[in-house]
Amino acid sequence: MAKFEVTAEPRNEQGTSASRRLRIAGKVPGILYGAGKPAAKILFDHNAIKRQLENEAYHSSILTVKVGGESDQAVLRDWQMHPWKPQVVHVDFQRVSATEKLHMKVPLHFTGADIAPGVKLQGGIVSHVFNEIGITCLPTDLPEFLSVDLSHMSIGDSVHFSDIKLPEGVAITSLSHGGDNLAVAAIIAIREEVEAPVAAAEVAPAEGAAAAAPAAGAAAPAAAGEAKKGEAAPKAEAKKPEAKKPEAKK
Repeated sequence: MAKFEVTAEPRNEQGTSASRRLRIAGKVPGILYGAGKPAAKILFDHNAIKRQLENEAYHSSILTVKVGGESDQAVLRDWQMHPWKPQVVHVDFQRVSATEKLHMKVPLHFTGADIAPGVKLQGGIVSHVFNEIGITCLPTDLPEFLSVDLSHMSIGDSVHFSDIKLPEGVAITSLSHGGDNLAVAAIIAIREEVEAPVAAAEVAPAEGAAAAAPAAGAAAPAAAGEAKKGEAAPKAEAKKPEAKKPEAKK
């Protein structure tokens, strides 16, 4: 396991305004608590703590936090970043006891994907369901990460919590509390979108429509009310003679 040392200073100023001034000065406020000791308000150099946070192992290691002339073994519990600037705004550390078990999340490292039959021979891809997992162990047994072997998997296979090889003294928190044995990764087939062939039935109406179109110069269909071929034309109604008005007598 990698060893990290964190150098901090006691922090006397408190409040939002004081924290803002510290950040402008290149400092990060934080707190150190746990192990039956009083919580200590501390501050760190921003650039130093930011570089350490970028190291994956830093998040799952036992750290040595030095404050003044004292040092404590601790783990990183939480940190906050500025909403849009690459700036660390607060860090929390928890002291650990050699006799008390820890509940930590550690990253999963997947190996053997490039030689797995499902990828190399069958053209599948690896689907990652979890990238980290919660474990329970003593501080001395805390691993930096857990390895997940995919080299034996074919398409349709998956690897579950219970398939992960754990170091001695380490347990998966979910399983130890009766949780489901969930899959952490699987090899799945790549879906290919193939354009369906146009059915003959879909082409027929278009061809029929062209055939049904009247040729140039062909007679237009009979208008409404015109007699069809072979039928008698309707007789015109006879007009009744208008009645003559009697002439006026002179």
